[in-house]
Amino acid sequence: MITLAMDTAYRHLTAGLYDDDTLLEGTSSECFKKQSEALFPRLQQILDDAGLSFQDIDQVVITDGPGSYTGVRIAMTVAKVLASQRGIPLYTLSTLQLYAGTAPSASVLLDARSHRAYAGHVENGILTEPEQILTEEEYEGFVTSHPGILLGDVAVGSRNPETPDFLKNFIDLKDQWVPVPNVHAAVPRYLKESDAYKTPGGHGC
Repeated sequence: MITLAMDTAYRHLTAGLYDDDTLLEGTSSECFKKQSEALFPRLQQILDDAGLSFQDIDQVVITDGPGSYTGVRIAMTVAKVLASQRGIPLYTLSTLQLYAGTAPSASVLLDARSHRAYAGHVENGILTEPEQILTEEEYEGFVTSHPGILLGDVAVGSRNPETPDFLKNFIDLKDQWVPVPNVHAAVPRYLKESDAYKTPGGHGC
């Protein structure tokens, strides 16, 4: 079973090919605001490196948010076209779960602009409560009341977030993938109004 995993929801571009639970080829790097132009070349590269083609993909899993207003749509659009044309399953995963992986206890904070952050607490791959948006004044209280490692891109006090292994986390969270019964009905999950997602510049690929 060949799986294609993609995440363009936030600052990184991650794409991995797996044979069952084994990573065949993958790429993951910060590529903020350049995911749309970089995704197809990277997909073709990992397919070539694995000696595969798009016709060999049996299923697709993507993150569906929260994240960049444009970013979430990039991988989702590619996944929907591929899944609908080939009649293969599509699965989704929360961006915050992908950051946390299977850590026993993790708080994830992703910059949402305007001194706010997308926040979630994950234990063993499972969100313990609905994702939410916090103000800067609420960060410290959130991580204090949710002990564990800190992940994302928001420092809290003297604590800096750890760097996740996205390619490993995708397959480790296989039991958390959510099947999409109707591929055409898949939509990004946004936690706030669209104009708040128009994030200013960032790092290139």
